[in-house]
Amino acid sequence: MSSPRRRPHREASQYHESGPFPLPQNTLGLFKSRRPATVVGPPFLLVKPLRIPRMLMSPTLVEVRGLTKRYGSLAALDDCCFELRPGEIVGLLGPNGAGKTTLLRLLMGYLTPTSGQATIAGLDCRAESVAVHERVAYLPGDARLFPHFTGHDILRFFAGLRDAGYNDRAARLARRLDLDLSRRVRAMSTGMRQKLALASVLAVDAPLVILDEPTANLDPTVRGEVVALVREARDAGRAVLFSSHVLDEVEKACDRVLVLRAGKLVHEQDMHALRRQHRIVAQWNGPPPELPRELATDMDMTVRGDELVIVAGCALGPLLSWLATLQTDELRIEPVGLAAIYERFHPPEVWRAELPREASV
Repeated sequence: MSSPRRRPHREASQYHESGPFPLPQNTLGLFKSRRPATVVGPPFLLVKPLRIPRMLMSPTLVEVRGLTKRYGSLAALDDCCFELRPGEIVGLLGPNGAGKTTLLRLLMGYLTPTSGQATIAGLDCRAESVAVHERVAYLPGDARLFPHFTGHDILRFFAGLRDAGYNDRAARLARRLDLDLSRRVRAMSTGMRQKLALASVLAVDAPLVILDEPTANLDPTVRGEVVALVREARDAGRAVLFSSHVLDEVEKACDRVLVLRAGKLVHEQDMHALRRQHRIVAQWNGPPPELPRELATDMDMTVRGDELVIVAGCALGPLLSWLATLQTDELRIEPVGLAAIYERFHPPEVWRAELPREASV
């Protein structure tokens, strides 16, 4: 008797056709029978999630080593390396085509890497993708929902696939996001559907949360609530990895930020260190003054036209005392901010040149 053929892995494009959290055709059968899932798929397919005690979790939850994905001569992701620990929020920044979505799909096992490896909780993201999905709550960037379902039906359905039941947490999240769960999906606006997808994902108690553009199509008030929910997940000991184009929300939420450019990880920024940095701009005429020796190691000074610009990463007291001796006419102090770091790697002329790359990469 011939052995049954093993179901092959699917590429991301096949998963994204059927819904927000892509489902194979036999999903309903799995849901009704409560049999263990034997197919490769997203986290919501798994009937019984494995809950890991926080004390047993490895210090590093996600490890990415030399991860590369090529399509012919195009490197969608090139030699990417980073780590993510429990209780940490890491943001992905970069223009369309920088490689953010490709990285997230590789972590979910939807794509086969050209070279390198990614692991989650010690499990290979491609070879052990079903076990990986038990540990991940994932929101894709192009989330789609069953149009004939109501909001209650959606939350109940996905909670049932996780064998968690329609619990109070999902309902509380819906209320915080100001979501009308009695309405059918086809009657919801784009923003309401995004909020429903977020509630479905954030209600899952998984060690790792992956969010691809979670605040797309949301108004500023709801975006602030999403940032608060992400912080709460971090404070509960979960790791969060999310991509965004909104610098302000990344700056508020993240502990670290990874800047991608043309498929390469070009910069890793510690946000706690960045928040301690300030830019001091003083009106100045003449050559730059000499910084005192005790200040020179923690500061960078340049003259820009009639302005003296100092970037300081230390306490401002000694610096301001020194500036007071220079008798400047005007003084302005401002935080450095993430925008300055981002524009260092993505000046306008560069991102315009990169526009022809595929936006979904």
